[in-house]
Amino acid sequence: MRRRTFVSALGTGVVVSLAGCTGDDDGSENGNGSNGNGDGGNGNGNGGNGNGDTETPTETPTENGDDGMENGEDDGATTNGEESTLTVGTYSAFLDAPSISPGEWLKEEFESTVDATLKWDAPENEVNHYIERQLAGEGSGADMYVGLNVDQLVRVDDELDDALFAEAGDVAGRDQVKPGLSFDPDGRAIPYDTGYICPVYDGTAIEAPETFDGLLDEEYRGDLITQDPAASATGRAFLLHTVHQYGADGYLDYWADLQDNDVRVLGSWSDAYGAWSEGEAPMVVSYSTDQVFAAGNDANLEKHQIRFLDDEGYANPEGMALFSDANEPDLAREFMGFVLQPEIQGEIAERNVQFPATDNAELSPDYDELAHEPPEPVTFTYEELQGSISEWIEDWERQFAQQ
Repeated sequence: MRRRTFVSALGTGVVVSLAGCTGDDDGSENGNGSNGNGDGGNGNGNGGNGNGDTETPTETPTENGDDGMENGEDDGATTNGEESTLTVGTYSAFLDAPSISPGEWLKEEFESTVDATLKWDAPENEVNHYIERQLAGEGSGADMYVGLNVDQLVRVDDELDDALFAEAGDVAGRDQVKPGLSFDPDGRAIPYDTGYICPVYDGTAIEAPETFDGLLDEEYRGDLITQDPAASATGRAFLLHTVHQYGADGYLDYWADLQDNDVRVLGSWSDAYGAWSEGEAPMVVSYSTDQVFAAGNDANLEKHQIRFLDDEGYANPEGMALFSDANEPDLAREFMGFVLQPEIQGEIAERNVQFPATDNAELSPDYDELAHEPPEPVTFTYEELQGSISEWIEDWERQFAQQ
């Protein structure tokens, strides 16, 4: 890439980094690399999504500030024409999933393109971290967030009176995002990838059922590992898929039957995928792009089979959004445009093991063969989730705890 100089509108406030290790909202959780949005909840994956060996980033996030910084101390943003620091919140799997996570690569590429430093922020409870800071009357401590999905955005808007995120505004490449992926009616979040949540199974051990009801059969007793929907974007997407399938009046009955059939619920996408990789069960809720990473590591694809229950996969786009109190809003928009460039979109998709958000992403020739799209994608819109998702999750938690 050609190196160029970026002149930003420098903020006068200090940038606070409150990084920490996280298990999921993954993704895409946003999954293999993230996802699994994620599980930032998501995670969004795959999503927070990762298969394979863990790759440790060169910068390890720590709680309450990298490099020993306490809340409120200057952690690198500069003024008077000196190099600027862009602080970007995300979920931990985007940085250190058990795959070739995109975070450190993206940092290096961006820093080679602009005269600025990119500092990742990975708080343990992901988007909830920023909600809690807002409720406490503190600043966000970051300029933008990468890995936001629709249910997280709904939770932000339900819990806060003042805006946590600002409208994205003029971002280069935004018009290349596939229209069906946009999930924010107020134009704050811009999608950068998407994944489809579904079971991944070891085809050398079982033949997975073809329907949701099939998961309840005796032959699959104890065969499924999924994630806690209150903590994982991947698990939340699977829960929402069951709500979509059985309705708000029927999904809890379905989950009671899953519990009777010994479904195993772990905290994060990484926890669940790791347990599945160790052979603790032959099925795990993950992402339909699972074979992308498996093939890249010469894994046996028969052990990485995809099953779209009832021919459906739950779509979980991940977005990036600007904090309303960002110190470096122009630099954040520059980063968003950078992420939407065709070559960057292609690399993030392969490293994060997700589908790109744009029509013009540069992907390897075998990507389409290995990344599977469901015959019938399903999802809930922002409007459908508003006022409902918190109740669905709380009711699930209450019932699950009583079993």
